[in-house]
Amino acid sequence: MSSQPLGLIWNATESGKLAEPQRIYQGSTKNSPPSSLPPHVLGSPIASASPVENGRRPELEPFTVKEPPQHGFAAAEVAPTVWEPYKNRFRFVASCLVGFIGGLNDSAPGALLPYIEEQVFNPLWDYSIGYAVVSTIFVANALGFIAAAFFINTITKRFGRGKALILSESLLVISYVTVVVKPPFPVVVVAFFLTGLGAAIHLAICNVFVANLRNGPFFSGIFQGMYGVGGTIGPLIATSLVRNGYHWSTFYFTTLGIAAFNVGWCGWSFWGYEKDTPQHHDGPVTVRTSASPLARARKLVTHRPTLFGAMFIFAYQGIEVAISGWVVSFLVSYRGGDLTKVGYVSAGFWAGITLGRFFLSYLGSKIGERIFVFGIIAGTLVLQLLVWFVPSIIGDSIAVSLAGFLLGPIYPAATATFVRLIPKRMQVSSFSFIAGVGSSGGAFIPFLTGLLAQQAGTWVLHPICIGLFAAMAGTWYMLSEKHQSTE
Repeated sequence: MSSQPLGLIWNATESGKLAEPQRIYQGSTKNSPPSSLPPHVLGSPIASASPVENGRRPELEPFTVKEPPQHGFAAAEVAPTVWEPYKNRFRFVASCLVGFIGGLNDSAPGALLPYIEEQVFNPLWDYSIGYAVVSTIFVANALGFIAAAFFINTITKRFGRGKALILSESLLVISYVTVVVKPPFPVVVVAFFLTGLGAAIHLAICNVFVANLRNGPFFSGIFQGMYGVGGTIGPLIATSLVRNGYHWSTFYFTTLGIAAFNVGWCGWSFWGYEKDTPQHHDGPVTVRTSASPLARARKLVTHRPTLFGAMFIFAYQGIEVAISGWVVSFLVSYRGGDLTKVGYVSAGFWAGITLGRFFLSYLGSKIGERIFVFGIIAGTLVLQLLVWFVPSIIGDSIAVSLAGFLLGPIYPAATATFVRLIPKRMQVSSFSFIAGVGSSGGAFIPFLTGLLAQQAGTWVLHPICIGLFAAMAGTWYMLSEKHQSTE
């Protein structure tokens, strides 16, 4: 009984009466390839299959598949995780250290600014400079960021991310050594240029690495949160040192130690990154290897998401650094605050940014980054008005910290949006350009505030920030999802 079905099948096959299957693909033989199939199917068993004739199926061609063109990416991309490849866990730790030292760099000058202007504890190094001159350190830092944007492509492509990070951390070591030896102020300005140059390289590489991990928005929140941790600790360390009679430059021994450690740690962890992680995960690092710097710059500034993203971060970082840099001077001048005490207000602002990035970042992806950022801008604008018009040191200090709390998740939300809108082949270049322009906002806005403050007073901080909030809202509106990259 059990052999009867098998016998029927055998007889049907031998008799040649097996029904011809319905043709789904146009058949081919070695001598007559089909014209209707796409090139990547040619040579596969599907392409070479033909209907059964006389009870026998023709011999299949060897199994070979030609991949379709995918603009340099695999057809099915699998995002790397923080655990795989194995060294990614160390790369993420290195990225967090990069964020941490970035926060120290950006926050400390706010607390040190009055002491840089007039170093009362060591007359030998009394610069006796005003708001406008001391603000040139912000400009020099921004110029370093902007300069890096035009050749980071070449560096990462030619030398790899590991060697590029060794270069960036070495530049930071040189800049910090220059500052701690207490040189004349023009040399300090040059050192801040090197700081911007080195920071631009490592921030661009680490930003793209973290953003392209699986669950990128979550890990970007941690990465940016570590920036906030550095921003919180920086003013605390700086204020404590100068209150105890140390020269303001002593603070930079802290960043010098971290940068020296990072030379080895970042270099080792990212060494061999290109072999571990296929380039389609975060895209080739160049727009075109052979393109001139001018052509690469034109490509970046004509790419809508990159351009408006850069303008958005310009305004954002301008607000961030202007508040942390000048709110202390405002509280001293217009609220009668004690310099040795209100210096901690800057730390409260950065603590707010840190907590906001850790605890509010997830809301952006939950409710949508677009509406989320608009709500944040509106809330922070109200707090800025309170600081301007409420004559209370305690009330103003609380409002400043809350403003930081709301501003915190904006950068992770923006990063998640940029990753969707910018083609992966452009991301390293675009993120470097955005960081460079953003840093120029963090330099130009405090510099402009200093120029105006020297003539009218530090109250000008508030109308400047309000104008920048409006600019943020406008550029965010222009970042539409309809421009999302399909590459």
